[in-house]
Amino acid sequence: MALRRRTLAPTPLSHSRPQRRPKPTAKARAGGCDDGDYNDACCQECGSGESPAELLLCDQCDRGYHLFCLRPILVSVPKGSWFCPSCTKQKEPKSFPLVQTKIIDFFRIKRTSDPIQQPCQDGQKKRKRQSSLVMSKKRRKLLPFIPSEDPERRLEQMRSLATALTASGTQFSNELTYCPGMAPRSANRASLEKGGMQVMSKEDIETLNLCKSMMERGEWAPLMVVFDPQEGFTVEADRSIRDLTIITEYTGDVDYLNNRENDDGDSMMTLLHAVDPSQSLVICPDKRGNIARFINGINNHTQDGKKKQNLKCVRYSVDGECRVLLVANRDIRKGERLYYDYNGYEHEYPTEHFV
Repeated sequence: MALRRRTLAPTPLSHSRPQRRPKPTAKARAGGCDDGDYNDACCQECGSGESPAELLLCDQCDRGYHLFCLRPILVSVPKGSWFCPSCTKQKEPKSFPLVQTKIIDFFRIKRTSDPIQQPCQDGQKKRKRQSSLVMSKKRRKLLPFIPSEDPERRLEQMRSLATALTASGTQFSNELTYCPGMAPRSANRASLEKGGMQVMSKEDIETLNLCKSMMERGEWAPLMVVFDPQEGFTVEADRSIRDLTIITEYTGDVDYLNNRENDDGDSMMTLLHAVDPSQSLVICPDKRGNIARFINGINNHTQDGKKKQNLKCVRYSVDGECRVLLVANRDIRKGERLYYDYNGYEHEYPTEHFV
C-alpha cells in the first residue's frame, strides 16, 4: 500500500484533465506501446504486466514499474526522462539549517527585537475570546490555531517546512500570487462561482486574519513536516488540535483551469468552479506555496481510508474573493498525520491506491 502524497482538487467533470500518455518513441513510457521490444514489460514491484498504460520503463535500466506501485505513487506519466528508485537512489532530503536568522529570512518573518518569542499576549487574549465564540455548536465558528509555546520547537517546525520546500524547489508563499501570463487578480471573483462555495462570516474573517498576523511574527500552527519513505513528505500535528481549527490556507500561483488541463503538476487545487468553464481557476503551488501542498489525501474507496480523514477542504468567498482553507473536522491528537479527501464535486481523482 502507498499514499499519494500531493493534492489535486476536483475539477468540473467536463473539464477533467486527461491522463497524459508517454510518447511511443521515449524509453520511459507506458508498457503498452506498439514498440515490440517493450510489450512484455512487467512491474518490478507486483510482477504483473497488466495495466500497461500505467507501466513506466526506467530510462536507465529498462525495468518497469506501475505508477500506482511506486512509493510515493505517481498519478500520471512524468514529462521527459524518468528513472526508477534504484537508479535515482533517492535519500532523505538534507535538513534546512536550524539557524534562527536563516529561518526568519526564508519565511520573511517580520523582524522585532526577537522575532521568535513566546506567543503574543494580545494574540492569546484574542484567541481566547474567539474560542468562546466558536464553541457554540449552532454557530460553528472557526478557531484560530494555537502555536507551540516553546520558541525552539517553533523553529523546528519551520525548519521542517523549509526542508520540504527546498527539496521540492518551491518558494515559500503564504498568499495567493498572480503572475503575468496567468489569471489576473481581477479574475478571482466569487460572484462567478457555480456552486459549492461558502461565504465567510465577519467573525471567521477576523479569525483567518488573526492566523495570518500570527504567522507573520513567527507564531505558527503546530505542524511538523516529516519525510516518510512510503509517503514522501507528509504533515503531522505537533500538539493536539481542536475541531474547526484553521490549519492553513492553500496558496500558490492562480491560473485558469484551461491553461492547466494538460499540466502534469500533482498539487493543483480548485479555487473557482465557475458557471463559465473558461473562467474556472486553480491554485498551482509547484513554484510558490506553503505547507498545504504536503498534506496527504485519503483513500475514499475504503472505510479505513475514510476514517483517517481529519481535515476538510473548504472554498470560501472572503470579501468577494475566492480562498481555500484546510480546517480540522474533528479533534486531532499530537503525532497524528493530517489527511483530507481530494475529491469534492465528483470522484474523478484516483485515490483507490492510497493507504
